[in-house]
Amino acid sequence: MNNSAYDNEGPEFLAKHPELTTIDLLIPDMNGVIRGKRVDPSVLEKAYSKGICLPESIFSLDIRGNTVEETGVGLATGDADKYCYPIPGTLSLVPWQKRPTAQLLMTMHHADRTPITINPRQVLTNVVERFKELGVKPVVAVEMEFYLLDKEFSPELTPQPPISPVSGKRESNTQVYSMDDLDDYAEFLEDVIHSAQKQGIPADTIIAEYAPGQFEVNLHHVDAPLAACDHGILLKRVIKSIATKHGFEATFMAKPYPDLAGNGMHIHVSVINEAGDNAFAGEGGDNYAPLMKQALAGLLELMPASMALFCPNVNSYRRFSPDFYTPNTPSWGVDNRTTALRIPAGDRAATRIEHRVSGADANPYLAMASILAGIHHGVTNRLECQPVLKGNAYEQLEPSLADNLRDALRLLQESDPLQSYLGEEFLSTYCICKEHEMVEFEKSISDLEYKWYLRTV
Repeated sequence: MNNSAYDNEGPEFLAKHPELTTIDLLIPDMNGVIRGKRVDPSVLEKAYSKGICLPESIFSLDIRGNTVEETGVGLATGDADKYCYPIPGTLSLVPWQKRPTAQLLMTMHHADRTPITINPRQVLTNVVERFKELGVKPVVAVEMEFYLLDKEFSPELTPQPPISPVSGKRESNTQVYSMDDLDDYAEFLEDVIHSAQKQGIPADTIIAEYAPGQFEVNLHHVDAPLAACDHGILLKRVIKSIATKHGFEATFMAKPYPDLAGNGMHIHVSVINEAGDNAFAGEGGDNYAPLMKQALAGLLELMPASMALFCPNVNSYRRFSPDFYTPNTPSWGVDNRTTALRIPAGDRAATRIEHRVSGADANPYLAMASILAGIHHGVTNRLECQPVLKGNAYEQLEPSLADNLRDALRLLQESDPLQSYLGEEFLSTYCICKEHEMVEFEKSISDLEYKWYLRTV
């Protein structure tokens, strides 16, 4: 916040872009949904020097945008304002807007400039800080899957794949890694990459995924987990906005179609030592460094209790199916996509862990905080790793990870290690919000219930 390298960031940006008409000041909430204010460029100097005011209750909103008063962060505090300050390096143009517009990512503090502890970005900040005692720095990369959708629902009032701009036909086939699919949507995909790079978001690869209209965007690895999650949050905004521009919708919902693959968020992580060397790399082959084995052990041990953060919504748990390479038990393997933790193939310098559990609907700050907490937990306690799994994990291991939000929340609340890493106040607020959502969801009666029970029982 007080980084001298960015002291003149605002004035220099305005001088370079006198055509600006508005600036979007953005802050992600508990669900990773972007909130904020649209202001005149003249407000930018105040944002840097004094902050802009928003209520702390944005971190007690449910997925519908309603304040969950049971958290005590709302009317009980008079819905008081706090101060949001810029995150250095995130001020950029918004290339998809017709009017000259910029955007700036913010984070929230008290009046004395101490951080708000229930802010997911601050939760991750606290976990990252603990790596200094280990003498290593996390290096991470985020991959996110999403679906392009037709703006119109099907006759059954369900989402449907888009109509190809090239063939004029609605997508219906599963062609993983298909180049034809990339060609059909080339203008949209090129616009995504171009817009992301103009905003300093290191998106470098797009592939066609395991269902019609599904794609994955890969972000280049960085040695700053906070920046990686900033990129992830802003990339979602890019994709949704560019989809609208091209006449589609984009969704990161974990399971929009019952019989097709879900949307995952895979996170790659390694650590480098003070010399800049990969501290996970061993002597070659499968002989990994002891630090990596300890990290794997910690990730596996905390995985069950972290599920409510990796899979934060009722819909998240519909994604888990062996037919679509979604892991359902703590396990690790080498170049094995049936395991929860995969060690990708590659040279020693690129040795890393791919964490494959999170849905694309997860808040990246919280998923990353849970993963880094698991690594730190394993290393500091020198945990012993279970043997590597070879072959099909679905045939060898019984499903054991929580398959519903209620069980996942219970395990999270009972986890002393995660309470230590993530903070008691945050964990309480998060669980209250998610329990509230679950209760509201369970009040609804589905069309299927009417079809099955209304006239038969």
